[in-house]
Order: sequence, then structure tokens, then C-alpha cells
Amino acid sequence: MLEISLPAHPPFSLAEVAESHGWVQLPPFEWHADIGLLSRVERLSSGQVVELRVCEHSDGVQVEVADDLLQAEEQEVVDKVDWMLQLDQDLSPFYILTGDEPRLAHLEQAAKGRILRSSTLFEDVVKTILTTNVQWSGTIRMVSSLVDGLGSPLPDEPSRSAFPRPERIAETDEAALREVGLGYRAPYVLELARSVASGARDLEGLKSTDIPTDELRQRLLTIKGVGDYAAASLLMLLGRYDFVPVDSWARTMVSREWYHGEPVGDAEVQAAFEDWGAWKGLAYWFWDWR
Repeated sequence: MLEISLPAHPPFSLAEVAESHGWVQLPPFEWHADIGLLSRVERLSSGQVVELRVCEHSDGVQVEVADDLLQAEEQEVVDKVDWMLQLDQDLSPFYILTGDEPRLAHLEQAAKGRILRSSTLFEDVVKTILTTNVQWSGTIRMVSSLVDGLGSPLPDEPSRSAFPRPERIAETDEAALREVGLGYRAPYVLELARSVASGARDLEGLKSTDIPTDELRQRLLTIKGVGDYAAASLLMLLGRYDFVPVDSWARTMVSREWYHGEPVGDAEVQAAFEDWGAWKGLAYWFWDWR
């Protein structure tokens, strides 16, 4: 049993990260709220498929892996967990701004503000595409089918699999992806997987890029299946909060909060959080609508 302790920039709560949005309900994540355990099946670059078991510990988290790992594999686990949980993120500038806003003043004490991410941007893009024009139950069904059908199984528990690699999806065809329930999104996911697998599109490089947010947004918008809502959502996962991911729910809530129930459009939703500047999306995400 390999045990790795990783520090987190305070304040930190594993439960708040896990429950920050619906990603935790999508495989290969599993969240056991009763014992505070976040589990995930992960395929490492070496090809080894392992289960990561993450619990809050001391000033951060403890990661358990049942398998023996090489040094490079262990470092990959560290990097993946750090990325998924945003362990090193310093939200103190945001907390300073929220101190005088009753709807957000509770965030620092509750250690809210981090958003759960997948281990790769490819996975996050695919999952985001699978949230568009569908109810959440449909997203869960599509992601589950994709993981079960094309993911690499966990050797000791083959009913659980890692999220499929771009190369694995690229080997299939549109018909196969439609068979696992992706519908009209099948060609989008297939084209993305093939562009990443061939090296034509470097998604993972966007994690560390320092290009301006507007330029990064434009790059995301070049991905078929990614529109304004999806691009804003992906920017949030990349730690860029300049845009609100506007959907029907956002329009409804902003309408009730500031427009007495009158219909509003995307512009009104963005304007409602304009004063938050570079933290606009995060202020929206954690706004206490009650």
C-alpha cells in the first residue's frame, strides 16, 4: 500500500471540493460522503490502471494506492491529484473581495472556492460537451457508457474503468460512439479525440499557458461542440473566472434575483457579476441564491 500525503493551501476541505459541482457524480469518480473518501480509477502514462483513494488528512490530503508504483508513476499520481483538487490554489484575493458580500461572506470559513477537475483537460472537455442540450441524468448515462465501453478496466475490479484515452476513442468510429449513447455529440467527441491523439491539438498544454483569457477562450471555441457556455465552464476549470457559464438555470436565477422574474438574456447574466472582474465566474458559481 502506497500512501502519499499532500499539503493544500489553506483553507481546504475535501468535501467542499468534491461537492463543488456534478463532476463527482460522473465516473470514474466515486464520492463516499459518509467517510469522506474520494475514489477514482486512473490509467497512468505507463499503462498501469490504479485506484486512487483520497481522504482529507492534516493540512491537506492523503492518497492511497494499493499497487506498487515506480517513482515516475508516483509523481504522476501526485501531479494528477494536485490538479484535480487544486491543492495549491490561493483564493485569498477572492476571499478579501467576498468579505463584504452577504451572499459570499461564508466562503472562506467554509473553505469553499475550489472546483473539482478531471485529471486531464481532454476528459473535462468531453464531459462538458456531454452536458449540453441534455438533462443531467442523460449526461450521467452518456459518461457511464463511454467509460464502461472504452475505458481501461481496473484489474482487481473490472467493473470499474478509467476514463478512455483519446487514442482509444480515436480508434473507434462515429457509429460506435452513437451506440454508447452520445447521439449527435459523437462526431464532436471523435474529432476531438483524433486531433488530440495525433498531436494536432495540445489540450494539456492549456493547463499551464499564460495567454490572455480572451485568447484562451477563442481556442476553446475552435473545438466542435464547444459554445459560449461550454467555453466559460472550461475556463472555470482552468482557473480563469472572467466569464459566467450562462445556461437556462443561470438566466432564471439572475432574473429572480435582480429582475423581478422578468426574462433576461446572457448579457444580463454577465452584467450581474461584472463588478467581480476576474473573479466573476467564481462569484456566480458560489452565490447563495437562497
